Amino acid sequence: MIRKITTIGMMLSVAVISFNCSNNDDDNDMKEPIAMYAQEDQMGRPAVNTVFVASADKDMFNTTVPSKQGAAFASKFKTNLEALSPAFNESTDTNALGQTSTAFTNLLATDVLNVSLDGKTTFYDGTNVLTGRALADDVITVELLLIFGGEDFTENPALSDDHVDVNDKEFLTSFPYLASPW
Repeated sequence: MIRKITTIGMMLSVAVISFNCSNNDDDNDMKEPIAMYAQEDQMGRPAVNTVFVASADKDMFNTTVPSKQGAAFASKFKTNLEALSPAFNESTDTNALGQTSTAFTNLLATDVLNVSLDGKTTFYDGTNVLTGRALADDVITVELLLIFGGEDFTENPALSDDHVDVNDKEFLTSFPYLASPW
């Protein structure tokens, strides 16, 4: 008797499953939506794309693989850097990293955020340079200093600081670390 009930139960289960399954791959109502993604802006180093890439080149820059950006854009970056910054008036002028306009724009033209896996993570702290980015790093001021500040950050003081020295809210001490919303 128990064996008969079990057998009947299994047969009903198979019948229900078979009835609800379909082999119809043409059923358009059952297709999942396809997500479409488009890369809008590369910002490995904030403001670099904004300042050094001409409007006519934005789409090309944003869709260029970072490993090919240097070859495609370094000379344009150099022209823009030398036009913008009196700290690079001479070909031998360097910034605080000891980089000429050629070396600096070769670095900038590959718009990626480098990360040190075995050292301090910081955008710049006087010793470590571009080894990542901590939330509290003043990235825009560092970029302004490297672009306009000359060899020791004393050239062009009016252009070398964004004057935003702290976040508007304290960062959290645990994950997700970002400041809580207003």
